[in-house]
Amino acid sequence: MQRMETALAEAGFDVYPVAYPSREKTVEALSREDLAAAVEACQSNRPARIHFVSHSLGGIIIRHYLGEHRLTNLGRVAMLGPPNQGSEVVDTLGHLTLFEWINGPAGLQLGTASNGFLRMLQVPEADVGVIAGTRSINLILSTFIPGPDDGKVGVEHAKLDGMADFKAVPTAHPFLMNDPDVIAMTIRFLRTGQFEERR
Repeated sequence: MQRMETALAEAGFDVYPVAYPSREKTVEALSREDLAAAVEACQSNRPARIHFVSHSLGGIIIRHYLGEHRLTNLGRVAMLGPPNQGSEVVDTLGHLTLFEWINGPAGLQLGTASNGFLRMLQVPEADVGVIAGTRSINLILSTFIPGPDDGKVGVEHAKLDGMADFKAVPTAHPFLMNDPDVIAMTIRFLRTGQFEERR
């Protein structure tokens, strides 16, 4: 997220990056320990509003955090490639030891089951914008995902009920946060609540 962080800072935002051990903890632990600490550090400077920008699993961690915390200064939430409705890749490969070793306990929580973890998460009480990728560099994983996808998450499964805006871009999952157009749209969304200028 370094390029995104730099661009946000240059756009005038105070940025609090969150580095978290995604392969070692559950979503709940990442939310309550790692994200909570970053939000606390941000709140110590008494910001007028706190926005969130996430990639992939980060969006799920934010949803869990905001389900447990009501921020009076909550701003907007921009999610890049979030598996909001889960990923069929987890459904298909989650039983493999190698998959768990690579993705950790949080990765195993990202399946599409109707009674799964993701279905229990609340929709944030904020303007949420979602950007989904439509280009894959992992054609093997894409065979498990119906419809357009970014190699890990299907476009339809990135969407979230009640989202304020949505955009699909021809970018693969690992590169969404570094794409210049995505960065520009993210900054515009944080400022205006829209990814693109409406005429």
